[in-house]
Amino acid sequence: MKIAMLGSGFIARFYATSLHDQRRTDRIISVYSRNLENAKRFAKDFEFSTFSDNMEEVINDPEVDVVLISLPNHLHELAVAASAKAKKHVLCTKPLGRTAAEGKRMLDLVEKAGVFGGYLEDLCYTPKFLKSVESVKQGSIGRVLWAKSREAHSGPHSDWFWDKEKSGGGAMVDLGCHCIEISRNFIGKNIRPVEVMCWADTQVHPIEAEDHAIGLVKYANGAIGQFEVSWTFRGGMDLRDEVMGTEGTIWINNFLRTGFEMFTTGEGDGYVAEKTEVNNGWLFPVGDESHDLGYPNMFTDMFESIEKKREPLESFYDGYIVNTILDAAYKSAETKNWEPVLIDDWRGDEQDDSKAELNSYDDEHYLIKEEILPNGDVKTILKHKITGKISQKMISKSL
Repeated sequence: MKIAMLGSGFIARFYATSLHDQRRTDRIISVYSRNLENAKRFAKDFEFSTFSDNMEEVINDPEVDVVLISLPNHLHELAVAASAKAKKHVLCTKPLGRTAAEGKRMLDLVEKAGVFGGYLEDLCYTPKFLKSVESVKQGSIGRVLWAKSREAHSGPHSDWFWDKEKSGGGAMVDLGCHCIEISRNFIGKNIRPVEVMCWADTQVHPIEAEDHAIGLVKYANGAIGQFEVSWTFRGGMDLRDEVMGTEGTIWINNFLRTGFEMFTTGEGDGYVAEKTEVNNGWLFPVGDESHDLGYPNMFTDMFESIEKKREPLESFYDGYIVNTILDAAYKSAETKNWEPVLIDDWRGDEQDDSKAELNSYDDEHYLIKEEILPNGDVKTILKHKITGKISQKMISKSL
C-alpha cells in the first residue's frame, strides 16, 4: 500500500525505518511536516520525492491509500478528520486523543466515513508480548488476577510533550497509554474497566504536568491492572511487564537487561538505543530496536487487516477505551479517591464482580494450599465448606 506520512520527527522516523526495512512492500510515498525543510530532509532520507507543509494536499493525493499520523497529540483529531473526509484509511500513533471525548470523536469520524482506523500501540506487538498473550489465552497461567506494566525513562524528545495543553498531560498520557493497554490485553479486552485509583506528581521537572505516576485499574471480573510511569528514571528506558494468574506468572523485560551488554570507554559515537543517556560504561544495546519494540508486527497486522477487511489487534476503539481510563486516572490523582471509568460506548461483556469457583479438595473441604516442606513432608491447608474452620493435614515423607 502507498502511505502518506504526517509528521517528520522521532516517531515518524521509527515508523519509516520499520516500513522500509526488510524489503517490505508497503511504502511511504509522501510526507507532511509543519516545517518544510524537515519534510524535504525526511523525503530524501527515505528515498521518495513528494513532501509538503500542506496537510490536506498530502492526504488528498489520489495515489495515497493510507494516512499514517505521527504528529503531536493536539493535532491528531485534525488529521483524523481530514483523512476521514478524504475517505482514506488512517493509522494513528498513541495516544489516540488527549481525552476520552477527543478519542470518541475520532472513533466516530472513521466509523461514519467507513474507513479503517488502526491504533498504533507498538508495545502490544513486541515478540515477547505476543507470545505471552497467546500463553494466557491458552490458559497457561490460569485466571489472570493482576497485570502490571512499567515504563520509565528520563523524558521525551520533543518540546510539545512537555506542554500540558498540547500533549494532554505528562507521563501518564505519554507512557500510561502503553501500560494500560498492555494490562487490558492480559486481563481481557472484553472485560470492562470499572474504576481507577491513581497517584501522580511533578517531582523533578519545571512543568505543569506530572512526571511520575502510579495507578490501579479495577476490572469487572475483579482483576487489577497496575501502571507505573515516569519521566524521572535515569539509566535508559525501563520496559517491564508482570502478570500473575491462579496457575502461573509471567515476567517480561523488553529493553534493559535483555542479554546484550557492552562496556566502552566512550571512544565511539554511535547510537546505542532509545533513551540511552550516555555512551560510556556498561551499556545495553538493542539488537533490532524496531522489531523489539513491535513496529514490524504492528504494521503487518494493520495492513493485513485493511486487505482482509477485519479488525486489527489494536483499533481506534481500543484507543478510546484507553482514553477513558486515563481520564479516570487524572481525576483520581486530583481527588485522591477511586474514580469510575466513564465509557459512552462499551462493546465488551457485561460482567459482575463474582469470583471463580473455589478449588475443592474433597466433598467437605476447600483447598487453600498444598506445599512440600524442607524435610519432604507434604502439608495441605484446608477450609471446611460448612463451618469455615481452617485445618491442616500432614503426609510424612517416611510413610
